Amino acid sequence: MTASSLVTPATLAPLPLPPGVSSRYLPDINGMTVHCLEAGHGSPGRPVVLLLHGFPELAYSWRRVMPALAAAGYHAVAPDQRGYGRSTGWDGDYDGDLGSFRMLNLVRDALALVAALGLHEVAAVVGHDFGSPVAAWCALVRPDVFRSVVLMSAPFGGPPALPFNTATAAAGREVQGNTPAPDIHAQLAALPRPRKHYQWHYSTRGANADLMHSPQGLHALLRAYYHHKSADWPGNQPHALLGWRADQLALMPSYYLMDLAQGMADTVAPQMPSAGQIAACRWLPEEELAVYSSEYQRTGFQGGLNWYRCRTDGRFPPELQLFSGRSIDVPALFIAGQSDWGPYQKPGDFEAMQAGACSQLQGCHLIQGAGHWVQQEQPQAVNPLLLDFLRRNTPTVRP
Repeated sequence: MTASSLVTPATLAPLPLPPGVSSRYLPDINGMTVHCLEAGHGSPGRPVVLLLHGFPELAYSWRRVMPALAAAGYHAVAPDQRGYGRSTGWDGDYDGDLGSFRMLNLVRDALALVAALGLHEVAAVVGHDFGSPVAAWCALVRPDVFRSVVLMSAPFGGPPALPFNTATAAAGREVQGNTPAPDIHAQLAALPRPRKHYQWHYSTRGANADLMHSPQGLHALLRAYYHHKSADWPGNQPHALLGWRADQLALMPSYYLMDLAQGMADTVAPQMPSAGQIAACRWLPEEELAVYSSEYQRTGFQGGLNWYRCRTDGRFPPELQLFSGRSIDVPALFIAGQSDWGPYQKPGDFEAMQAGACSQLQGCHLIQGAGHWVQQEQPQAVNPLLLDFLRRNTPTVRP
């Protein structure tokens, strides 16, 4: 029995939602029952905006965006994605069906949700953090359904390239794009301060237990994690990196490049904010953080961690080469916090997105006073940008 199979609506307390935001369950969505938050759904015919969260987040992460969308005449839909929250039917076993969490199946989840709502298209798909690549692939694979895209924190650098000109290798001529990559993990481990990349740590068997059984407790761990990646932590001063090299990656904070011998619980523990800082945190007060901590205490993190495993497991990325050379050709927008390392964590992606990976990119906005959790930290800046983009790229709406 998986963690997700234990959930039934009758056993869970209602979420503390803003006025106008409601919760419901949609069955038979690509093998799942999907829990969704909705706003603006009382008036038929409104353009739909699909909101996809990241890690370690939930549909609840869009609570400060959804009322603004509804007030502007849109129907906002935010699901707990596969592996998260109150959605059920996903496999939470480390040794279970890992392939169900691969990128193209996450796109299928989104497409099946749209179809279940009786829609042939949505006005926009908006993704944050790991929800951003899902949104990007939705727009690339099915531009007829996902008519525009907004990416937050994680830029889209384009599909992986196929090895090129390999047929000339036997003749000794130059081969482009087929040089074996250096062992970045060995390079990181060999640094004077030995390090490891967080995505490969999250792919290990012990990563879930490290988070679930942290010495400080799950609630405190999440508080430190959210604080550490926010604009509230003064050490977040991001900048572009020169390449996928150990010396460059090691310039990022420890939540990206961890000490080799530490787990994430020990990594973020020294950055725990003070009681005064917690009390002053208006974007994530204790009662809202408790939504995350209570949900993850119930489900664990393995579902979300499986997304990382599909990225680091060599079996799954090659299928994305099917789209090599393609770009996102629907209207696109990028939003991130000025204090967010997310745009730079994979060197070159931010630049590639602007150079053509999104052929109709209409803006890149780095929001002052926001770190990684941009739509939660600074909704008063994010919402006008989002609404302006939607108005320019969406048929007339009816508030």
